[in-house]
Amino acid sequence: MRNLSRFQTELTVDRATAFDWHERPGAFERLTPPWEQVEVVSREGGIRDGRVVLRLSRGPVKLTWRLRHEDFRPDEQFVDVQEEGPFAHWRHLHRFEDLPGGCLMDDQIEWEPPLGAAGDMVAVPIVEKDLERMFRFRHTRLAQDLAMHATYSGQPRLKVAISGARGLVGTSLTHLLTTGGHTVVPMVRSQERAEAGQGILFDIEGQRIDEDALREVDAVVHLAGEPIQGLRWTEAKKAAILDSRVKGTELLSRTMAQLRDGPETLVMASAVGFYGDRGDAILDESASRGRGFLADVVEAWEGAARRAEGSGLRVVKVRLGIVLSPRGGALGTMLPAFRSGVGGRLGSGRQYMPWIDIDDVTGIFHHALMKQDLRGVVNAAAPNSVPNSTFTSTIGRVLNRPTVLPVPSLAVRAALGEMGKELLLQGQRVRPVRALESGYEFRFEGLEESLRHQLGRGSTATVPSRG
Repeated sequence: MRNLSRFQTELTVDRATAFDWHERPGAFERLTPPWEQVEVVSREGGIRDGRVVLRLSRGPVKLTWRLRHEDFRPDEQFVDVQEEGPFAHWRHLHRFEDLPGGCLMDDQIEWEPPLGAAGDMVAVPIVEKDLERMFRFRHTRLAQDLAMHATYSGQPRLKVAISGARGLVGTSLTHLLTTGGHTVVPMVRSQERAEAGQGILFDIEGQRIDEDALREVDAVVHLAGEPIQGLRWTEAKKAAILDSRVKGTELLSRTMAQLRDGPETLVMASAVGFYGDRGDAILDESASRGRGFLADVVEAWEGAARRAEGSGLRVVKVRLGIVLSPRGGALGTMLPAFRSGVGGRLGSGRQYMPWIDIDDVTGIFHHALMKQDLRGVVNAAAPNSVPNSTFTSTIGRVLNRPTVLPVPSLAVRAALGEMGKELLLQGQRVRPVRALESGYEFRFEGLEESLRHQLGRGSTATVPSRG
């Protein structure tokens, strides 16, 4: 039996703007929930008359899903039809209708589960629940993205080079920018990839960069660096963490300072580890440097941009907090334990966690690119940092799992040494004063709101809807 699922949302932009967003590169990726394991195997054409092949993973099971785009009507609708995949029938109509002061996004999915009557009995309630989760996420992110881009609709679109474009933040930022009409060029380490047209050569070890290609972009976002998470920080690991950040930033800073008619903006990642362990003291961008390895790294990292700053270029240093996304980072690492019911507070649980939703991370980088009078240090942490004990209990509540197994400080230090001490047992109560004062509006100020959105657990974010 065929079922019809319908999801509607009122958007604050006209339907031509909303429709254009869906035609741009990165739209599918922006609309794919982060808890879904979906890989784009191949693409042909676009939503006008193209095809896409996806690989879906549910545990050990992998499925191929082939979709065809058809019935394209500019600024009005397009349709996805299954050619091969997990459903007996799938037809997804995306419709856009005018409303006073905006438009209506109307998703209509006509679907039929496999296995006939048996499939109806078993699959229908599961699919209905999954669709509700998915479209709640899609419509929330779509509405927020469109509203954000509308803020800067009067400014020229940028060509942006991004180092670390394949990482968690880089991937998300790339899709956010391209759906907003900007052009993104990744910076790549290998000569072969650069020669194949896959990006701008940026070889930190060899201290090589393609100056001619760099000259053609409007701005650079620098995210590349050795991951700080893992097992113990050996001396070799610590050297790699420091060198990758300082050498890469120095190379970019020096090159951009010397270029004529090159990019005038450098937005670089940094970290709230600059502040060290400060208890419950509220830390804005004017706070002094703390103590520890990460504080040393950040001081040297940010200092490596002096050449660019001294030459008059606009440099924004985004001090990242704990980025929340189930696709990776701290949240992705801890989720398996919490889902298994063995998560718990770390040490005393009193250390503050300066968390931030991945959508606000990319939002702040976008804000830094577009806000021409913004420069210097910007804290990228939600306005409401919470103690580890609160963070732990909130994850447990969102996942409906117990969090009664604390991990003693001694165990963390014994297992992870200096890394465990600085990353897990110490904390910072960070306040994003400069982001707020410069006009950035956070999508998620509350931890539970962010987690429910990112995990598809009954998001508390409100999106105007009808139908």
